[in-house]
Amino acid sequence: ILEGARIDMENKPLYKSVYHAGGYPPDNEGVCTDVVWRALKNAGYDLKSMIDKDIRDNTELYPRVEGNPDPNIDFRRVKNLIPFFKRFATKLTDEIIPNDIENLAEWQAGDIVIFGAPLDHIAVVSDRRNPEGVPYIIHNSGPYTMENDSLLSWPSSLIYHFRFPKDVE
Repeated sequence: ILEGARIDMENKPLYKSVYHAGGYPPDNEGVCTDVVWRALKNAGYDLKSMIDKDIRDNTELYPRVEGNPDPNIDFRRVKNLIPFFKRFATKLTDEIIPNDIENLAEWQAGDIVIFGAPLDHIAVVSDRRNPEGVPYIIHNSGPYTMENDSLLSWPSSLIYHFRFPKDVE
């Protein structure tokens, strides 16, 4: 997942929020959700197909689709990724304690983080860390996909931290 996010970052897709028939934007365009599906694709997962199927089978769990699924965009909406990851990923701590080795060990490269309103956002946790041990994130909030130290400084609160796929016990 991390490798896929890095590939997206190397391609530097420009931030462009556009509806695409067929769902997928061209490789040189994207938004925050595109970093995630591209990262998962590199790891062998087809996020679009998985979300389309789960929305078809469990539409009521996806309030953002308002009972009217649209496979061209549903997998590119943060609010649709939340119920998906709640079901199919392991939910982890959303507490980040700088310089706390035990806490920071819970934050692994390739994890997925979601920020809530007012600026809904999703990102992939990097293997790079700041001097306090807090991981960077790989995300696209404009002008293009980048890796930076904004896990604690994103303007919205961090609401979820996931590891995909879900651990099977």
